[in-house]
Amino acid sequence: MHEPVFILKGNIIYSKNITEFEVCEHGYLVCRDGKVEGVYQTLPFRLGGNPVRDFGDCLIIPGLVDLHVHAPQYSYRGLGMDMELLDWLEVNTFPEEAKFEELDYAEKAYRIFADSMRKSATTRACIFATVHRPATILLMDLMEETGLDTFVGKVNMDRNCPEYIQEETQESADETVEWIKDVLHKKYANTRPILTPRFIPSCTDDLMEELKKIQIRYSLPLQSHLSENPSEIEWVKELCPWSEFYGDAYDRFGLFGADCPTVMAHCVYSDDREIARMKENGVFIAHCPESNMNVSSGIAPVRRFLEEGMHVGIGSDVAGGSTENLFRAMAHAVQSSKLRWRLQDNTLEALKAEEVFYMATKGGGEFFGQVGSFEPGYEFDAVVLDDSRLRHPQPLDLKSRLERMIYLADERDIRAKFVKGQEVRL
Repeated sequence: MHEPVFILKGNIIYSKNITEFEVCEHGYLVCRDGKVEGVYQTLPFRLGGNPVRDFGDCLIIPGLVDLHVHAPQYSYRGLGMDMELLDWLEVNTFPEEAKFEELDYAEKAYRIFADSMRKSATTRACIFATVHRPATILLMDLMEETGLDTFVGKVNMDRNCPEYIQEETQESADETVEWIKDVLHKKYANTRPILTPRFIPSCTDDLMEELKKIQIRYSLPLQSHLSENPSEIEWVKELCPWSEFYGDAYDRFGLFGADCPTVMAHCVYSDDREIARMKENGVFIAHCPESNMNVSSGIAPVRRFLEEGMHVGIGSDVAGGSTENLFRAMAHAVQSSKLRWRLQDNTLEALKAEEVFYMATKGGGEFFGQVGSFEPGYEFDAVVLDDSRLRHPQPLDLKSRLERMIYLADERDIRAKFVKGQEVRL
């Protein structure tokens, strides 16, 4: 059990809004019963008797939120990056995911993934598994051991994938129900199920109807992919001629926000109609900049999403993305937005450090509730960063130090990590 009240001392920096950092130099961050009580420059007298952990000149930031990552793909990060999305799936993804039918292999691969996530700055994540129910349960067991708070999904696919990994429609629905029952029986503290149709091309209308029934029965959220690649969008038009646009193919089944909390990864080519529907339904967008470059998809119009006031977070999208390190994902978000502004659309200004940091903390954290900030009442997710490894010839202010960490930090710089007030063993 954790202390009912404990206090971290250090250089505290977080976001209340998307345009500026909140900074408290050599301040105190107070946790009470797993939630943030407040940030103080001087510790109030009433809190004087509680334990204080002094992290000196370290930075203390909210835990980072990965809204989109594929656990079984961790084994081939950095491979096949010369292919486009659909070819990459056929050559790399499906053959690798088929191996997870064997639990010995799944245990070996998922333990590597879970250990890497534990050591990273990520405290929350939305994770894809495979179609295999036993391996998905194994992944959830391992993620529960890490102390991170995660949604994990058993993937559904009943068409347009190799036979060795394709499910029958009813089998896919039945296995999903049995998986959910298994999860509920285990009563995890930090690991929850999320419905995971891979994407519209891999799921028949009948399967989507079955998933909606399951969603209603168990009140589950959903994660999937949307408008990542032009070829994929054309494919959806052929498969679902009755849909107005790609997102509408999800929405016709009631699996696109509104009464079904939804994360859609990518949205690189979302048109005005799709953007309006996502905004209306409160769909969360997982921006995965490195993946979008690696598999030749493009650059999402994130500035447009932010101007529309939409829910936008950051995804590593391993193995389309090469690393679970969300600092790198933030840097890629800035860099790719500059390329879009310069080469494609100069009406959309490049993203700033404040904006991508907000997306990686409070923006994505909203999918989990009051998560991703140090405002009072938020769940106490915190990461302590020691940037002393990154020497500099002159003093830097805290904003500059954090901006530098966005480009340079990795797991070596993490001194401590907390999820809902519980310290994570690094």
